[in-house]
Amino acid sequence: MDRHAKTLATVALASLLAIACGARPASEPHALDAPAAVPPDGPVTFTRHVAPIVFEHCAPCHRPGGSGPFTLLSYDDVARRARQIAEVTTSRFMPPWLPETGFGEFVGERRLTETQIATLAAWVESDAAEGDAANLPEPPAATDGWALGEPDLTVTLPAPYTLPADGPDVFRNLVMPLPVDETRWVQTVELRPGNPRFVHHAIMAVDDTTSSRRREEEETEQPGEPGFSGMEMGLAFMPDGHLMGWTPGMAPNPGIDGLAWRLDPGTDFVLQLHMLPSGRAETIAPVAGFHFADTPPSGPPLYLIRLDADHLLDIPPGDPAFVVEDAVELPIDVEIHAVYPHAHYLAKSMEGRAILPDGTERWLIRIDDWDFNWQDVYRMREPYLLPAGTTLSMRFTYDNSADNPRNPSDPPRRVRAGNRSSDEMAHLQLQVRPRRAADLVLLRESLYRHAIRRNPANPWSYYELGNALLEQDRLDEAASQYLAGLGADPTHVPSRTSLGAVRERQGRIDEAAAEFRTVVELDPGYADGHYNLGSVHLARGRLEDAARHLRETVALEPDHAAAHTNLGHALRELGRLDEAATHHREALRLRPGSAEAHNNLGSVLAVGGLLDEAIDQFQRALRIDPGHAQARQNLELAREIAAELERAGLR
Repeated sequence: MDRHAKTLATVALASLLAIACGARPASEPHALDAPAAVPPDGPVTFTRHVAPIVFEHCAPCHRPGGSGPFTLLSYDDVARRARQIAEVTTSRFMPPWLPETGFGEFVGERRLTETQIATLAAWVESDAAEGDAANLPEPPAATDGWALGEPDLTVTLPAPYTLPADGPDVFRNLVMPLPVDETRWVQTVELRPGNPRFVHHAIMAVDDTTSSRRREEEETEQPGEPGFSGMEMGLAFMPDGHLMGWTPGMAPNPGIDGLAWRLDPGTDFVLQLHMLPSGRAETIAPVAGFHFADTPPSGPPLYLIRLDADHLLDIPPGDPAFVVEDAVELPIDVEIHAVYPHAHYLAKSMEGRAILPDGTERWLIRIDDWDFNWQDVYRMREPYLLPAGTTLSMRFTYDNSADNPRNPSDPPRRVRAGNRSSDEMAHLQLQVRPRRAADLVLLRESLYRHAIRRNPANPWSYYELGNALLEQDRLDEAASQYLAGLGADPTHVPSRTSLGAVRERQGRIDEAAAEFRTVVELDPGYADGHYNLGSVHLARGRLEDAARHLRETVALEPDHAAAHTNLGHALRELGRLDEAATHHREALRLRPGSAEAHNNLGSVLAVGGLLDEAIDQFQRALRIDPGHAQARQNLELAREIAAELERAGLR
C-alpha cells in the first residue's frame, strides 16, 4: 500500500528515499506551498511544536535500524533537513499513507493533519528555531525490543540471505522450520525484516507440507543459499483468514482476541521478501516472533474474500486510463475487519465499495494515487456488518503512458497479468468474519462459482468449489467440479487428490487408487499422495504396498501423524509388532491428547503380550474420552486375558 510521490524539493532527498523505499524521483521540484491550515500563534519552535510531530510520525522509521535512510531524533537531525521535511509533508509524500480521507477509517493512520503540516512549513519559514530545551518531549524509546513484548517463539534462518548488489527487484521466499512439538495457537506474528532499508515489503505464510522445503532444494542456485525465488508461494498459505505482512512504518498487528490460528508440529514458516538492490551486496537476516494464545479460537473464523480482475488485464502501451472491475454479492452476513488492495507499478487509482441491500453505498477504501512502494493492510478502526445481499465491488485504473513517472518501461509496453513486478495485478482482499460459522461454506461456494464464471480456465477455482461442496456431503457435485478442474489442467495434483478422496468415500476404491497412483506419478515428492495411496492399499488388504507408500510419507513428512497411525496398522497386520508400536508411539507423540492414539498403541502392545502397558494405554484413552467404546472393550479384554494368565501361573 502506498503514498504517491508528487514532487520533491531536491534530487538529494529523492535519491535517499529511492534507496530506502524504491520510490521514483519526481520530474520537477516545486516551491513550498503551505496548506491553508493555520499554524500555532507565536513563534514556532522545534522543542514545543515540531518535535512532538516528528517523534510520533517520523521517528518510527527514521531511527537507528529503521527503514528510513537517516535518523530524525534530535534538533540537529531535523534542522539539517527542515526544508526537505516541509516539502515532502506538504506534498503528502511523507508520512506514507494512501487511503483518501473520508473513505474508511483505519487503525494506525499515518496521515498528518493540515495544522501539523502548516506547523512544519511555518517552522521552516521562521528559520527553524530550536526553542527552549525545557519544552522538548522525551525522544522515542529505542526499539531494539519487540513492539508487542517478548515473543513466545523466535525463528530465523540458519544463515542470512545475501541480497545481490545489482539487478532488478528480488522476490525471495525464505523457509524456516517452526520448532513446536505440540499444537499451539498463534495470536500474532511480529517481524523484524533483517535490514529494513532494503526490504520493500514482506508477506508471511505457513506451509504444513514439505513443498516449500522441496522447492528450496530444487531452486537453490548456490550451496547454502536459502529460499526460492518468485512471487508464487506454492502451497504456503495465510492461515484461517489472517492477513500477515510487513511494510516500512506499519505497526505490528496485535491480533484479534479469540481468533488465534492453529500451528501444528512439522509446519514451516515461509517469508516472502521483496528486496531492492542498493549497489552493494546486503545481508538480510529476518527474525519472526510468534505470540501464542492460551486458548483455541472461539466462534466463527476469519475468511479472506478476494475480488480479482487479473483476467481483464491487457493494458495497451500509451493508455493513461485502463479500467478493470469486479463485483460479488454476499450470500450471508459478514463483519468486515480489514481491506488489502494490491497492484503493481501502473495502477493509478483504486476504489472499493459496498452497496447494501437497501441501496446505501459504503466506501471500503479509496486511493487516488496508488504507489506500489507503500502498500499496506488497512485494518478497520471499528469492524462493521455487511448484511447478506450486499454487493462488494472494486474498480482499478491503470496508467501505461509515458507521463506516468512510475512506469517501469520506457517506452511503455503492453502489460498483462502476472507474478513479476513488471507485470500487473488487480486484487482487493477483504478480511471478514461470518456471523455464523455454519454459513462460511455457503460463502465459499458462492465466491468460487463467481470465480469460475470470471475465469473458467483456472483449475484452482474448480478445486475450491469442489471442496466447499464436499464439506456439504454433496459428493457427486464435488466430483464433477474436480473433473472440470482436471479438464482445465490434467496435471493439477490437488484436484486429482480430492477426486480420489471422493471416490474413496463413494466406495469406488479401485477408482480412488487409480487417482492416487496418478498423483504419485505426477509428484513423487508429494507426501499426501503417498499417504492416500497407502491408505487405500491398506483398505484393500494390500499390506506390503500400503507399508511402502506410508513409509515414503513419513520419510517426506516425519510429523505426519495419520501416516504413522496407518503404517502402524499395516505393520501390525504384517506381524511386525515392534515396528508397529514404534509408529503408534510417534503418532501419540504428535497427538498427545488423542484417545484413539492411546487405544491404537494399546492394541499393538496387547497383541505383543505386553498386557500391563496395554492396559495403561487403554486407561489413558478412557481418561481422555470416557465414551470411547473400543478402548473400553479392549481394556476389559486385556484384563480378562491377564487374569487368565495369572490363574494359569503364566504371569
